Amino acid sequence: MSQSLLYEGKAKKVYQTADKKGQLILAYKNDATAFNGQKKALFEGKGRLNNEISSRIFQILHQKGIETHFIEQLNETEQLVHQTKIIPMEVVIRNMAAGSITSRLGIEERTIFSPPLIELFYKEDSLGDPLMNDEHALYLCSITSSELREIKAKALEINTQLIEIFAAIGITLVDFKMEFGRLASGDIVLADEISPDTCRLWDVTTQEKLDKDVFRQGTGNLIEVYEEIRQRLEAIS
Repeated sequence: MSQSLLYEGKAKKVYQTADKKGQLILAYKNDATAFNGQKKALFEGKGRLNNEISSRIFQILHQKGIETHFIEQLNETEQLVHQTKIIPMEVVIRNMAAGSITSRLGIEERTIFSPPLIELFYKEDSLGDPLMNDEHALYLCSITSSELREIKAKALEINTQLIEIFAAIGITLVDFKMEFGRLASGDIVLADEISPDTCRLWDVTTQEKLDKDVFRQGTGNLIEVYEEIRQRLEAIS
């Protein structure tokens, strides 16, 4: 399959395909970054693990009726996706307090949010992906009020499904971030990835962190915890 590099981000490369119109290839890298790129490292096998994990999660979400950009996993590090125009907004769902919200708002870690909190961040590396409100999102992200409501509703439904998926394998979904994109039809779908890079995942029994926080905080082996997630997901039929 002939391809040309379209874009390179911190964790993935995006390729245009000459023979599949309207489709792109996402290639997962071994790079790990934290704190808006201030901390960086390479982990052999990380790209493969994130590709396999995200592919499996997208497959399960598809079975549950969630529309995404995912088509198929091509090989160890690449997946085929529908081309979308990414909305420059990160949607974060918080089921429990952890990470930046604890210091930003003085909320004690492990505080449970019921209903879950939704936070919006402007996807702009040069600004450090700042937190924004609904009015900012409408102005900066070229979306309508009804589309923002649609995105929030989709995000909450995805959260509900992911909570069930992870609970089935003994994991608490603490929080996670999503990106959405527009298909050529104009439909808005889940894009980017769902992986330990984008989720906070805690073991239900031990409370061990099974996500990128082990790299952020220097508390564990990133490859080992990502492999643990991959293996547990294999158990879901």
